[in-house]
Amino acid sequence: MNTVQLIILVIILVGFSAVCSGLNVAIMSLDVSDLERKKKLGDKQAALVLPLRKNAHLTLASILITNIAAVSATSLVLSQRLNGWAAGAISTFLIVVFGEVIPQAIFTNTPLKYSAQFSFLLKGMIIISYPVSKPLQLLLDRLFPRNKSAIQTRHELGLLIDEHLTDNRSELDDDEVEIIRGALQLSEKRVKRIMTPMRQTYWLTPDTLLDDAKIDELKDNGFSRIPIFNEALTECHGLLIMKSLVDIDFDDNHFKVSDMQLHLSKPIGSMMALDTLFRKFISKRTHLLPVEKDDKIIGIVSIEDLIEEIIGHEIEDESDKIRN
Repeated sequence: MNTVQLIILVIILVGFSAVCSGLNVAIMSLDVSDLERKKKLGDKQAALVLPLRKNAHLTLASILITNIAAVSATSLVLSQRLNGWAAGAISTFLIVVFGEVIPQAIFTNTPLKYSAQFSFLLKGMIIISYPVSKPLQLLLDRLFPRNKSAIQTRHELGLLIDEHLTDNRSELDDDEVEIIRGALQLSEKRVKRIMTPMRQTYWLTPDTLLDDAKIDELKDNGFSRIPIFNEALTECHGLLIMKSLVDIDFDDNHFKVSDMQLHLSKPIGSMMALDTLFRKFISKRTHLLPVEKDDKIIGIVSIEDLIEEIIGHEIEDESDKIRN
């Protein structure tokens, strides 16, 4: 073997070792759950790599066996022209620098990309090394069974979402990030945080007389729903829906609130979590609920209050402009 052939063969062996080393750190750095999500979204690279990552012990054994073979072959080839010490020193330098450090730094930068590009080569390694790698896999599977991927906590998810604000590659705009963050925090917030206290609430009693003056007052306030409580604020009789009064003649007839159709609305506790409140609005089919504490009504909360808390902005409608 002449010098040129020797150099070419060493380059091929070191290059093969480099691919094995890079694949080792790249494919093992990928998360199975993340690959499964990407596959469901149609990512072709994830689809190629997922079976290899799932069968991690077989893949790992095949890579290491192939890598060791390439490293050993490099030393043997160099020893044909050099003495043992020189061959060992040169092969060690080549393998460490060009077969380990540089390829691992490159492959870890975009692990999924390189794992997918070399997936067919990796499958070839598995086939060739199968008689040895398969028994190793069975042993490793028994000694070190694969654990399920960890689920991120609510706070960790919040940090992940925050990263989209500073990364130009994000597909989420600022409003979407704000909404997601608000939704993640619902279970940590309580109704008393967003409710309207009684001193700011417009309400009536069942005995309130609905004459022309009172109807004008209701119109001026601009509310679509009026809560009906007793004087002691210990009982909610329901909600008076303003649109149900449209066809009633109040010029010649006077009615009490109790004569009108009231829609049932049971009080909720002030310490109820906002995610539970969201479900309560859906199950009760209402847009407004009284809030109580120690068996006394202390305020009201509307679905608009909840939405404002989620999106992080106040919603002003036409009636808000009138009242302002």
